[in-house]
Amino acid sequence: MHLQLPLVATLQVDVVLVLVTIVALWTRLSQLSYPNAVVFDEVYYGQFVSLYMKQVFFIDDSGPPLGHMILSLGAYLGGFNGNYAWNQIGAEYPNNVSVWSLRCLPAVCGALCVPLVYLLTLELRFCHLSALGTALLVLLENSLIVQSRFMLLESVLIFFVLLAFFSYLRFHNRPNSTRICWLLLSGASCSAAVGHHFLFVVIRYENGRGSSHQQQVTCYPFKDINNWWIVKDPGRQELVVSGPPQPVRHGDVIQLVHGMTSRFLNSHDVAAPMSPHAQEVSGYIDFNISMAPQNLWQVDISNRRAESDSWKTILSQIRLVHVNTSAILQLSGMSLPDWGFRQLEVVAEKHFKASGDSLKWTVEEHRYGISQEQKDREAEFHSPTDIPVDRNISFWIKFVELQWKMLTVKQEYSEHKYSSTPLEWITMDTNIAYWLHTSSNAQIHLIGNPVSWCLANLGLLAYQLLAVVYLVRRRRGFKDLPDDVWDRFVCLGCVCVGGWFVNFVPFFLMEKTVFLYHYLPALCCLHVLGPALVEHMHTHLLSASLRRVSCVCVWSALLLVFLSYRTFCPLTYGIPELSANQLQRLKWKESWDILLRRH
Repeated sequence: MHLQLPLVATLQVDVVLVLVTIVALWTRLSQLSYPNAVVFDEVYYGQFVSLYMKQVFFIDDSGPPLGHMILSLGAYLGGFNGNYAWNQIGAEYPNNVSVWSLRCLPAVCGALCVPLVYLLTLELRFCHLSALGTALLVLLENSLIVQSRFMLLESVLIFFVLLAFFSYLRFHNRPNSTRICWLLLSGASCSAAVGHHFLFVVIRYENGRGSSHQQQVTCYPFKDINNWWIVKDPGRQELVVSGPPQPVRHGDVIQLVHGMTSRFLNSHDVAAPMSPHAQEVSGYIDFNISMAPQNLWQVDISNRRAESDSWKTILSQIRLVHVNTSAILQLSGMSLPDWGFRQLEVVAEKHFKASGDSLKWTVEEHRYGISQEQKDREAEFHSPTDIPVDRNISFWIKFVELQWKMLTVKQEYSEHKYSSTPLEWITMDTNIAYWLHTSSNAQIHLIGNPVSWCLANLGLLAYQLLAVVYLVRRRRGFKDLPDDVWDRFVCLGCVCVGGWFVNFVPFFLMEKTVFLYHYLPALCCLHVLGPALVEHMHTHLLSASLRRVSCVCVWSALLLVFLSYRTFCPLTYGIPELSANQLQRLKWKESWDILLRRH
């Protein structure tokens, strides 16, 4: 064997693929640190990132931890130590937080989706022009750009979904020695995608318990004898009040004893039944299972005027902070199943997540207990109030308080302002305001590209109608397409229409709040479908004269997609700032919530 010189290596480069990748990286990564403020769900995911940075164990019910770990990797590479309070949308990031690194990995995943759909179209055995059309639709999709430019998870999910499809098709189409590697990559990508999709249903501990099996503490909207709790000094054993009575003040540590069962209000590091990310709240029972009581609560009067303020009936709004875990007693917003009589779940929420009026409590009625025995105490609770308590509250204060409570109770448990229904996603009747400048009209919205969104819907409808026609004719013995073309058409439907179906229809069955960004994985499948379907119709259904017309229509449609992208860029990137009149002209649908600040 003789070595022949010179040695020649041949490298084939798809220039179009390289170009669309570069442009995708530019659209997703340019000025990534703007705005230098917490944007929409960054306030949510940032809390988990901080916990990872501090190596604090937690459980989140929004999904498995893979997505949070990916976001935490970017934070780790940027030197983030977790010392930031994620408590308000729009809050400015401090100088020691690398905003670019927090948002980098989702942006890179979003950018890589563009070359992925290009390669995926080729693996579906369509031409390079169709692949370019698919890449352009994803590249110029405003909603995908917005979602990938912040510390959010959808772009990472979409990347793994597309990578799973591409890897499997590569395995299917390449009968050679490397195909097993593509199959393994497909499996890994599927696992990563599923790791973003599915929610925790139940949390179990190593000993097999899903809860402490102690007395459940719940809330319900009517007055009942079981609503009575005794406020007890932890340093005294007696439940009756000594004279003179000592007021409970802000900062005091107390115990709460359930009047009818004498059980102490307790919480511990056990998952709540319906909210496994939060701690269970129970009436403590000593089951002799090495679970010590943790029944100390600190009184925090949120509307106090001085540190020495005492706890007052009706007037005081308090938070009860669990001493052992610093969790806060609150309503979770969930209803218990039948075994809990559909009553409201009470949990202890970690301080970094607790928010809203659901954690503020008031006392409606106060009595000084005089009965030590259980039976006497039950009779006392059943009896009307016979000890006068001076409540210097006017009629109008009571009236205003009542009206306010009636107005806010619905708000506390209503849907999120920007929540939507799956049917609204298809027609893009909804949007989400992600960020608004504190003093100008600069703002960022999750709004799709209306033209590409419309083309996606038309592609879905056209494929289904065409598939029905083909199937009916094949049933009657007419084969309009050669077998290889028919197989390609069916494969296109399985990947794109099937991908759209499994990423969209399940949201009709969910009881949790859903948003427009949940539709983005399904939308990507339709962006792959459209150009491939156009090629199919151009090649196999249209005459020569109609093909020229179709070419003009395709390039016109792509031009409209680009113009639509450019039109909504100020709402995609937050720059440049638009005037109120310019923003009003961008409100193409009355249902869009575009914020106007008139100077």
